[in-house]
Amino acid sequence: MKIGAIIPIRLASERLPGKALADICGRPVVAHLLDRVAASRFIADRKDVVVCTTTAATDDPLEVAVKAEGCSVFRGSIDDIIKRFGDAIEAFGFDAVIQADGDDPLSATECMDATTEALLADPSLDIVTMRGLPLGCATKTFTRKAMQKVLAAYRTERNDTGFIYFFTKSGLCKHLDLENTKPEWRQDKARLTLDYEADLVLFRAIFEALYRPGKPFSLAEAVAFLNAHPDLVASNLDVQEEYWARTAEKAKLNFRDAEGNERSITL
Repeated sequence: MKIGAIIPIRLASERLPGKALADICGRPVVAHLLDRVAASRFIADRKDVVVCTTTAATDDPLEVAVKAEGCSVFRGSIDDIIKRFGDAIEAFGFDAVIQADGDDPLSATECMDATTEALLADPSLDIVTMRGLPLGCATKTFTRKAMQKVLAAYRTERNDTGFIYFFTKSGLCKHLDLENTKPEWRQDKARLTLDYEADLVLFRAIFEALYRPGKPFSLAEAVAFLNAHPDLVASNLDVQEEYWARTAEKAKLNFRDAEGNERSITL
C-alpha cells in the first residue's frame, strides 16, 4: 500500500489568521508539524506529506513554506475539505493516509504509527483513531476506500469543522477507536490545539523548552514538561468553553445512509 499523509490548512483563519506561519523557535508552526508527520515510520518520503490547502491567493505563502520543507501541497476547494481530501488522495495515488490537523503542531507521531499499524493489520477496517491523548495530539489513519464511501454519501459542503465525523460518527465506515494505555502519554487537562493567541503563547513555551533541530521531541517529553508546569497547562483553558461551543455550532453535517435516507451528525 502507498501510504501518505494529508493535513488541511488555510491561512484565512477566523480566530488567529496566518497562524500556520507564526514563528516558533525561528521556524513557522507548519514546519514543526511537518517534522512530526514525516517522522512516522510509515512515511517513506517527505514528499508524501501533503498539505491540503485552498486555491485562494491568501494561501500562496503557505505553499512556499511547505515546499521549502520538502513536503507537498495540494490546492482545492475552499470550504469543502472532504472534496479537497478526495481529490488529493486521487492525485497522489495514496491507498491509505495519516490525517493530522493543521491546528495541531504537537500531533503525536506515536499515534500516527499506532493507528496506521492497526489499520494495516485488519483489512476490514476503514479508519483507526485513538482516544486518551491530550487535546490536539491525536491523529487518524484511514483508507482510500473510506474516502470513497464518504465522498459518495456526504451532503454538507461547508465541512471544515467536524469533517472527520463523516468517517467516525455516520456509520459509513468501519471504525476502530484505540485506547491509549500509556500513562506517560496522558494529560487530560492540557489544550494543545492552536486557535487563539493564548494557545500560541503556550506552544512557544513548550517548544522553547524542548525543541531540538532534526529530531522532534516525543509525546512523553511534552506530557512530562506540562505535568511539571501546571501553570502553563492552565494558561489557555479559559478559551475552552468558547472553543467547544463554536465547534458544536459549526459541526452540523448531513449525509445519506446506506438506504438513501438523509441523516445529520452533530457534536
